[in-house]
Amino acid sequence: MVFLSMTEPILKHVCQVFYDSHFGTAIRESDNSFSIIESVHVLAITLLVGTISILDLRMLGLVLCEIPVTRIARAVFPFTWAGFGVMFVSGFLLFWAEAAKNYVNPAFRVKVILLLLVGLNPLLFHTSVYRRVTEWEHEHRSPWRARAAALASLTLWSGVIVAGRAIAYF
Repeated sequence: MVFLSMTEPILKHVCQVFYDSHFGTAIRESDNSFSIIESVHVLAITLLVGTISILDLRMLGLVLCEIPVTRIARAVFPFTWAGFGVMFVSGFLLFWAEAAKNYVNPAFRVKVILLLLVGLNPLLFHTSVYRRVTEWEHEHRSPWRARAAALASLTLWSGVIVAGRAIAYF
């Protein structure tokens, strides 16, 4: 707790610097920049979450059950990473434009926490159950740990999207 209380003024100051910068002000006050960046951000999230959902739903045994998990993963991962890259850059630009407001926004804080958790989920998945994917990838139902990771992924990404939309209302 002491660490958080010590870093909070620093984070608040950094957010204010971003907010007050010429670049942040230009995005925020432009007639079109913010809405274009936000639209790109939403489309990138759609690509990212859409491709992840295909793999998650396959691991839950709900779609494409005849296709091996690794084949689906190889097909969607390039699109997943492209969506992630564009989502990250556009999200950072949106944050830059409204950093001081986002700092105190509870929905933004929830979104950041959910993004950390949603990033941890595939890390744990790929370093554990996915290492043995050749043993179960042809099964209609994946092992319970793979299904749990898929369910966590779908739930966390849904939370990220809801919290992201809620930012505008706080």
